[in-house]
Order: sequence, then structure tokens, then C-alpha cells
Amino acid sequence: MIPKTTSLRRNPDDGLPVAGLLALAMTGFICIMTETLPAGLLPEIGAGLHISSALAGQMVTAYALGSLSAAIPLTLFTQRWRRRRVLLLAIIGFVVFNSITAFSTHYDLTLVARYGAGAAAGLAWALLAGYARRMVTRAQQGRALAIAMVGTPIALSLGVPAGTWLGAAVGWRLAFGIMSGASLLLIVWVLAKVPDFPGLAHHERLPFGHVLRTPGVRSVLSVVMTWMLAHNVLYIYIVPFIAPARLAGEADRILLLFGFAALFGIWLTSRTVDHALRLSVLASLAIFAVVAGVFAIGSASPVVIMIGVTVWGLTFGGAATLLQTALADAAGEGADVALSMNVVAWNSAIAGGGILGGVLLETWGAMSFPWAVMGLALAGLLIAWKARSHGFRPGHRLGHEAEN
Repeated sequence: MIPKTTSLRRNPDDGLPVAGLLALAMTGFICIMTETLPAGLLPEIGAGLHISSALAGQMVTAYALGSLSAAIPLTLFTQRWRRRRVLLLAIIGFVVFNSITAFSTHYDLTLVARYGAGAAAGLAWALLAGYARRMVTRAQQGRALAIAMVGTPIALSLGVPAGTWLGAAVGWRLAFGIMSGASLLLIVWVLAKVPDFPGLAHHERLPFGHVLRTPGVRSVLSVVMTWMLAHNVLYIYIVPFIAPARLAGEADRILLLFGFAALFGIWLTSRTVDHALRLSVLASLAIFAVVAGVFAIGSASPVVIMIGVTVWGLTFGGAATLLQTALADAAGEGADVALSMNVVAWNSAIAGGGILGGVLLETWGAMSFPWAVMGLALAGLLIAWKARSHGFRPGHRLGHEAEN
């Protein structure tokens, strides 16, 4: 679908449509904020719905299940729709389901609303990368995607602390209401600044199986799984991991440091993604593996933790841009379908990180995390290294188009 689109920007030297790309970034920010908002408000939500904090925590689970189960079928179902219509549908989903969450007094209805919000997020995530790529020339796609993804690390680093602060200041129900209000403003922003594009014609639609079998697609998805699984083992269990360094009470500051480093990683990736995508992926995974090795022998040192988290954030910041660019390039006209697979892989890795980290913590303790992370990072590095012909090809992306 992507290569056949006529870009709005004919000249590679033209300025990027920053306002439109930032609207996409805001969509991603709302996706992450909506997902993480309950995490810092579990006692308040539990009291408001007369349930335990453990049951309140299932609001996050319901959201993840919505994203996992709905991303692919909703993407396939809406392939023929105009792209802005699909984007607005996802954002309207946040308005509706966050509003229901804000007003619901019944736990079951709240879980249904959270599942619906997750489904809206699954559709949005499958759409955003392809949308950003269609707004610019092929030569600008890497930088455009970096801008469109900038909301993700901001929300990841600020989501839980900001949600906790917001809930304490105005109450958890109003916090969800504010997310609905932000989504309404985003609708206006999208209508004003984000261009529309046609969907696929019937004869252009590619079956799921065909896209999955496209050379390079499975390699990229495998790297997504290994890299994000490694990341989430550490990220989800950051508090017990940094406890030996006596930093457990500083988890919010550690995550903020990670977020700032990730933002710089996004900027750095925007400069390298087009001409050195393969090298960027290999370097990021190799450095992440080295950081894990350093953590394994020095995690009791606060200095090691602070420096390691900074470098880890730097390598993670560009991951979404690099992996989604590689996946969309490999899938070609099946990019939207492939990116919906990425949503499933990414969220599966989040769930898997929670499960694997929990098993490791209970069995061998938090000091086992670095070894598992190093093994997973090296596995991803090996897969990416072997995917030289398809998936993670050397040289400039524009040269690959010429070769094809």
C-alpha cells in the first residue's frame, strides 16, 4: 500500500509536515497514557469500585487483551476505508471508552470499557506508522516516523507518575475524563492538520498469510519479540531490580532518566534510520546486551544503575522507529497488515515480560534479570544479523527500492 501512494511532499528537501506528525504522536501518547493510567491509581480505583487493588489491576490486563485480540481483525476489516476515517474511529474509541470508565460504577462494565479502549489502541498502533510514512516522500519516512513515535517514550516515562499525580489532584474518575477531553481536542487537531488517504481497493487487499510469508516479515517480528521481551523484563520489574543499589525509592527518577535518554535515542535514530537502519538495530541490540552484562556484575552500585539505565534508554528510544520501518519496508503493500502483527507481537512481549520476570523473580531473584536480558538481546542480535537479505538489509533504504 505504501509504495503506491502519491506523497504530499514531492521534494525530499521539503519540510516535514510536523503538525500532522505530532498529531499522530499525540495519538500514541494517549494510547500509552490510557493503558498506564490505572497503574498508579489502583487503591483509589479499588475504593471507588469497592474492589481490591488486585482486581483493579485487571483494568490494565483488559486493555492489553483488547489490543492483542482486535489489532489484526480491525486492521483487516478497515483496509478499504479512508485512512483518516480509521484514525478518527480509533480516537473516538478513546473518547467513548474513557468516558464510560470515568462514569462507571460497575466493575464488569469498567472492564468492558477497558477492553474497548485497548481495541481502539490496537487499531491506532497498527495505523500510525503507515500513516506517517504516507504523509511524506520515501526519503523522509524515517524522520517522519521518528516524530510520530515521540509520544511513546514520553508517555512510558511520565505516564504512571503523571497519572498518579493527576489522580491524587482531581480524582481517578476525572483523570479518565481529562483523557477523554484530550482525545476530543485531538480529533480537531487531526481534522485540521492530518491529510486523508484512500484505503486499499478490493484487488489490492493482501491476505494475512501472504503478508506473514513475505520475506523479512517474520525475521523483523522475531526481533520485536526478543528485544521487547528483554526490555520488559527489566522495565516492568525495575523496582526490585534497583533495590540492591538502594534506589527502590527513586524508581520514578530512574524512569524519568530512562525517558529522557529514550527521547535522545529517537532523535539519534531519526538521523540514522534511512541510511543505516541495519547498523542501528545491530548496534542497539549489542549495546543493550553489554549493558545487561554490566548490570549482572555491578547492579549493587547506584552509579552502574544510573549509567546503565541511561544507555539502555538510549538504545530503546529508537526501537519503535527502526523496527516498524524495517517491517513496513519488508511488507511493502502489506505494511498495514504487517504493522497490526507488530501490535500483537509488541503487546505479547509486554505480557511475556511480566510473566517471565515474575517467574525469574520468584525462582532466582532479581539478580537473574540481567542474564535473561542478555540472552534475549543476543538472540535478537543473531536474528537481525542473519536477516541480511530481507528484513534488515545493509545500505540506504532508497537503494533497496531501486534494487526491487
